[in-house]
Amino acid sequence: MSKNYRTAESVCKGHPDKLSDLIADSILDACLRRDKASRVACEVMATKGKIIVAGEITCSEKINIRLIVKNVLREVGYSPWKFTVFVFVHHQSVDIAAGVDTALEARNGIIDPYGSIGAGDQGTVYGYATNETRELLPLPLLLSHRIVKRIDECRKGKIIKGILPDGKAQVTVEYDGDKPVRVKTVVVSVQHHEDKTQKQLESDILNNVLWQCFEDFPLDDDTEILINPSGRFVEGGPAADTGLTGRKIMVDTYGGLASHGGGALCGKDPTKVDRSGAYMARYIAKNIVWSGLADKCEVAISYAIGKANPVSVNVTAFGTGKISDEDLSDLVKEIFNLKPAAIIEKLRLRNAIYSDTATYGHFNSSLFPWENVDFNLNLRKVAERYED
Repeated sequence: MSKNYRTAESVCKGHPDKLSDLIADSILDACLRRDKASRVACEVMATKGKIIVAGEITCSEKINIRLIVKNVLREVGYSPWKFTVFVFVHHQSVDIAAGVDTALEARNGIIDPYGSIGAGDQGTVYGYATNETRELLPLPLLLSHRIVKRIDECRKGKIIKGILPDGKAQVTVEYDGDKPVRVKTVVVSVQHHEDKTQKQLESDILNNVLWQCFEDFPLDDDTEILINPSGRFVEGGPAADTGLTGRKIMVDTYGGLASHGGGALCGKDPTKVDRSGAYMARYIAKNIVWSGLADKCEVAISYAIGKANPVSVNVTAFGTGKISDEDLSDLVKEIFNLKPAAIIEKLRLRNAIYSDTATYGHFNSSLFPWENVDFNLNLRKVAERYED
């Protein structure tokens, strides 16, 4: 086996990009609570003293977007009255809506209960799972998420005094082949009050964050720990760094340790396969690994706008599969319905669940339907035919 290093990062709720994602998904949830057929493609920019909301929103009821923005700012830890909110939204394009409402297959006379909705865009989405952690996620990403979530809890619960909403973490893990063996480096940057010293901050983060986050995969004497390595971090949030939706797609998915099609997830209703297709690909990959058919795998699904059926499906097990990659791909095409309407129904994607996904990763909670492993027995049963 060969020694190698893998690194991933995550960010706090108050990071400007994550704040933007959270606002966009909170607006989406508000729309879905009032109209489950809402079409939303919401983009947010957060800068000094200003929040700008733009995009396409089609909802049967009026949504108070400014109020939603103010509530999110307050919940994250910013002062709402210090921001002016600008809203520039309009309905979804009639051309796009027509392709989504009536799929190409339906227009060609093919009758299918799940064939009425076409994909909201073209592109490839990826799902990934690895058995190196219980959550079937890469360990560096999982640890990074833990750190920033714990920082947010310590700030909100006043366990650590003098820290502010912006922050991020990064973890580098040493691997022996594909097996994680030790934590090489931990980097934590946290916004803080002017009167909080570097020594105080280091002590607080070590004692109240890091020891708790690494209980099941401990740090060792040689682990490099860097806390606010740039020094002073008083000015942060949108005042210091403009935030945008969709700029933390690696944090949202697999930390850059698996493929990504490039489409952002937050702010999009489930007819956008950037989101629903990515969730389904993760669901399939996780069930394949949980079933024991592979130690790790990546599922790629490609769509054409306005077409219900994907144009291609490919599964890669990186040499760890119990059957060939070709057979895994055929198995997935045989037993999973990958049309957008079927995905939406299977994963209950019309529910207002999206603001919970906007921070700490979209695949980091067993409460999300796409994190279920309820299909693994079906996979094993069908795979027996391919093994024969």
